[in-house]
Amino acid sequence: MRTMIRVFIADDHAVLRAGLRMLLDAESDMEVIGEAADGRDAVKQVVEMKPDVVLLDVSMPHVNGLEALQKIVEKVPDSRVLILTMHNDEGYLRSALAAGGAGYVLKQAADSMLLSAIRVVHQGGTYLHPEHTQALLEQNEDQKASKRLSEEESSDLLRCLSSRELEVLRLIAMGYTNKQAADQLYLSVKTVETYKARLMVKLDLHSRAELVCLALEHGLMTE
Repeated sequence: MRTMIRVFIADDHAVLRAGLRMLLDAESDMEVIGEAADGRDAVKQVVEMKPDVVLLDVSMPHVNGLEALQKIVEKVPDSRVLILTMHNDEGYLRSALAAGGAGYVLKQAADSMLLSAIRVVHQGGTYLHPEHTQALLEQNEDQKASKRLSEEESSDLLRCLSSRELEVLRLIAMGYTNKQAADQLYLSVKTVETYKARLMVKLDLHSRAELVCLALEHGLMTE
C-alpha cells in the first residue's frame, strides 16, 4: 500500500486551489489536507497541520510566498515546500532555493509535471524543471566567469572535502534539512551543521543556491 502524501495548498486564487485539489485528490497516493489564500494563514495552518508537502505561491497578500517559505522552513522543517508560481524568473528561483525551498514549478506546467514534483520532494529530492536547471547553471557561470575554475581545478576543489562532507553537500543540495541529513547519515544535527559550515568555507559558497549549482555541475544530485 502506497504512503499517502499529505499536501497543503497556499494560493490566493480560489479557482486554482479548487482545480489543484481535484487533481491531487484523484491520485491514489495524495490527499489535500488544507488550503490558504494568503501567506500569513498558510504559515499558521502549516504549523498546525504539519503536511508532507506544501504547494506555495510566490505572490500572496499579507505575507508573500518567499517570506512564508522562510517561516515554514524554520517552524516546520520536515514539511517540504514546493514553489508553484507563474514567475519564470531565475531571481525568484534562486531566492526560493536559498530560503530552503525543495522545488520550483511553473503554474503553466503540465499536470503530470506537478505530480512528479510532489513525489520527488516528498522522497527528499529537489525538483527543478530542466530549463530552470540550465538557467541556474548559466547564471552561475556568468557570475563566476572572472574566477572560473578549470575542470581539473574544480575536481581538486571537491577532493578537499572528506567523504562525510561530500555526503552532507549532496543531501543538503537535494533539499534535505539538517535533521533529515543527520538521520540519513546516523549523525547528530550539530555534527551535520558543523560539516555543512566547514564545506561552505572550503568551497567559498555563500548560499544554498550556490551549493545546488555546484552539486549540479558535478552530478552529485542523485540518490
